[in-house]
Amino acid sequence: MPLKLSVLDQSLARGADQSATALQETIEMARWCEQLGYERFWISEHHAFPSVAGSAPEVLLAALGAATQSIRLGSGGIMLPHYSPYKVAEVFSLLANLYPDRIDLGVGRAPGADMATARALATDGQPKFHAFPEQVEKLSHYLWDQHTQPLVSPRPPADLPLWMLGSSPDSAILAAQRGLPYNLAAFINPQVDPGLLSYYQQRFEPSKLQAEPYSILTISVFCADTEQHAKALQLTHDINFYRFVTGQVNGSFLTPEQAQSVTIDAQLQAFIRSRSTNRAVGTPEQVHLTINSLAQRFNVNEVMLVTNMYYLADRKRSFELIMQSFAG
Repeated sequence: MPLKLSVLDQSLARGADQSATALQETIEMARWCEQLGYERFWISEHHAFPSVAGSAPEVLLAALGAATQSIRLGSGGIMLPHYSPYKVAEVFSLLANLYPDRIDLGVGRAPGADMATARALATDGQPKFHAFPEQVEKLSHYLWDQHTQPLVSPRPPADLPLWMLGSSPDSAILAAQRGLPYNLAAFINPQVDPGLLSYYQQRFEPSKLQAEPYSILTISVFCADTEQHAKALQLTHDINFYRFVTGQVNGSFLTPEQAQSVTIDAQLQAFIRSRSTNRAVGTPEQVHLTINSLAQRFNVNEVMLVTNMYYLADRKRSFELIMQSFAG
């Protein structure tokens, strides 16, 4: 079977006052990726980050559904420990009834925020990370067991998929035990062990909706017409991400032009090196080869691409070049 390609969009804002633009760009990217022929378009959940506009995937998914016609749309993902499994089941049942056969519900355990914000999200001030396996079990019952009380209204479509997201052994184990399709986030943890997917596939227990294991590998990509341009785009992202995690960002990212003047000291160089595993950078031909190589190494059914570039035009061109390379 041809390798399926999909997209994860994180609604990155170029500045703290650019959230509206970032959300409109996400909608434009969904239309663009649908036009190009990508399998699915997922969005992420983050909180209290001025440079990330996507704090409520369920709201944004409704807008994306109205703006597109056929591409699958999903959450990558809903951070389930913050919420009631029943409420999540209701929301995604509503989305799946609005946009039949197009909605994916992906859930994860990570906070998507700092711990102070995670406590603010919890109704009692106590995040439920420890209860994640039980929450997943409750959610699956609400979605698929029509005899579970209380009933979910509107009634969920019988084939609404529940995806497990993660980058650790715990998520792979839980996905296998629950018989769920699994998305391995190598873009979050570039050092992730391919053995996690081997474990998932070998220990997979068939479920009501998933007779066989199905896995996606999500990676960062930076594709451009020239290798030099692709590497410049990748460097800009790495510098901005480094500044973000080290607390040097005041709500705005550096432009590619500004990034060129940043001094690459030993600490930044080590950070960039740590992020360089399991991602694809270069021309369409180079990126094509890397994606195929990673798909074979991790033995996945599908590869999901994250291309966090400063300018929308560069992001659109990256996805266009990649799809053209696979179509040709």
